[in-house]
Amino acid sequence: MTPTLSRVLSGAWRLPRGVAFLFFNPSLWPLVALPAILAGIFLVGGLLLGLWAAPFVERLLAPGEPVPPWLAFPVRVLIWMATLSAGAAVGFGVALLLVSPILDQLSRRVERLVRGATDDRGSGLAWEVKESLRGAFYFLAAAPGILLLAFIPIIGPALAVLWAGFALAFQFSDPPLTRRGLDFGQKRAWHRRYRAEAVGFGITGLVALLIPFADLLVAPALAVGATLMVLDLEDRDGEGVARSAGEEISMTRRNRACRRHFCS
Repeated sequence: MTPTLSRVLSGAWRLPRGVAFLFFNPSLWPLVALPAILAGIFLVGGLLLGLWAAPFVERLLAPGEPVPPWLAFPVRVLIWMATLSAGAAVGFGVALLLVSPILDQLSRRVERLVRGATDDRGSGLAWEVKESLRGAFYFLAAAPGILLLAFIPIIGPALAVLWAGFALAFQFSDPPLTRRGLDFGQKRAWHRRYRAEAVGFGITGLVALLIPFADLLVAPALAVGATLMVLDLEDRDGEGVARSAGEEISMTRRNRACRRHFCS
């Protein structure tokens, strides 16, 4: 097994581990109910929206000239799948935006259970609120781009799945990374460093969203799993993991400034 594949599988394992952690810690259950219900309602609503919009998107994108049947059918399937997926992504993104404060509390409780305390290195309440809102909008803002990417022939759907998985991982890892004092740019540096784990985690979450009834637990399980992933990577690479990501961004900014001012 290659190191990259091993890292992807390691990230994917965090979702079932999150489900098991929830099951064996009943004290977390009160924080699970509302996110699960809202995620299920908005996910179904998003699918219905995609179902309603698919004929319009098909008429808009389908070529005006007659096409061979062997080409018309896969094009139609691609348009419908992409539109339904985009609708589900928008619905799920809206639900995540509404329940983000509860998922943040769930993440804090998980860290307390694992570590005994939360690692708060933020720059004050106003900064944390601003960073939390930016993270909460990330998956919702990515949905239109994911839709457009899915329409690219052959490689588009695969790239859309990778981007959606990455966006999902970015969204759910936002609370523990914000508590570690990382701003938006530093979180991107963290995800570049752990891209394989993040993509494996996010794609597993996307697959779970397709399982009937299991999708109700996906949002809380992803919040727990992402927190455990951040903690596990800290344990593996040392307490400096978040700090190193921040230093990487700071060094890049310093190098750019030096180039602008001709520093030696």
